[in-house]
Amino acid sequence: MNKGKVVVGMSGGVDSSVAAYLLKEEGYDVIGVTMQIWQDEEEQAKEENGGCCGLSAVDDARRVAQALDIPYYVMNFKKEFKENVIDYFVKEYQEGRTPNPCNACNRYVKWEALLHRSLAIGADYIATGHYAQIERLENGRMAIKHSCTAAKDQTYALYSLTQEQLAKTLMPVGKYPKDEIRKIAERIGLPVAHKADSQDICFVPDNDYAGFIEANTGRQVCPGNFVNMAGEVIGQHKGITHYTIGQRKGLNLAMGHPVFVVEIRPDTNEVVIGESEDLFTTTLRASKVNFMAKESVADGEEFVAKIRYSHAGSLCTVKTIGDDEIECNFSEPQRAVTPGQAVVLYTGEYVALGGTIL
Repeated sequence: MNKGKVVVGMSGGVDSSVAAYLLKEEGYDVIGVTMQIWQDEEEQAKEENGGCCGLSAVDDARRVAQALDIPYYVMNFKKEFKENVIDYFVKEYQEGRTPNPCNACNRYVKWEALLHRSLAIGADYIATGHYAQIERLENGRMAIKHSCTAAKDQTYALYSLTQEQLAKTLMPVGKYPKDEIRKIAERIGLPVAHKADSQDICFVPDNDYAGFIEANTGRQVCPGNFVNMAGEVIGQHKGITHYTIGQRKGLNLAMGHPVFVVEIRPDTNEVVIGESEDLFTTTLRASKVNFMAKESVADGEEFVAKIRYSHAGSLCTVKTIGDDEIECNFSEPQRAVTPGQAVVLYTGEYVALGGTIL
């Protein structure tokens, strides 16, 4: 029985490749699509950058589509990616925040743009190789659920998806651990079975964020003052785009003991330096809130919150402030709460809501 037509976003990696296979086996009419979003590399960079967005992704995804005997296309989303990811990334760093470009890409490019175009060509769903699951809850809302394996769980990066997007999305690999996905790829002879996972931010393969921003804007960032918690100048920094909250390495400050970035002040071009204990807080605020499993929260309601992708999660109570802001109060102090990153709140195994840390 045909379950409908699904466009699978194929990155050329093993996860999205096996996702396409699993959906075909389940009876879906599968179409493979690779999103061309920023790739203009020279051949050398193409060989070096085998991540989810490199040109080599197209070659690998095409070979997988041939092996699975499914139609395959490359769609150009460079305009959407530039506006919603690169421009946002640059602006956030310039304003002293630490952006989360993968979250922005998921929300506005991999879902909003790809879903719109997929529905326009007659698809019923889109699908990805994310390690997460989607369920409709008893309250009628669609929600992201933890994958079966905590080690690869990607729910944090998906908190901003809308109800409409979730209703049209399939995530088949969330039911499997990573080693099982590789075994499936081996068993069916996929050419990417042992391909390494992509790392870091795809459009900054050398991890030099400040250099990327300078090249992208054509403007050098201005050096400024390192100041201590009392406001005293203790050195010169290279420009605020070089720093993030909690950073210890690369400060080049001879303080005689480890010190950390505790605040970035774009208005005065200052980077505040403090001790490890200065990084801890029990309260954060977030805006641009997206409700998922919940459509509202009662003041004082308790959740488990993650403040970064690698965070284990911590109990907090939440209250709403105005129309689009929440305050989270943690039972234990949290280290290096970083403006620009996401706070994602969970109820049990489900993403309840999330927002951007202020």
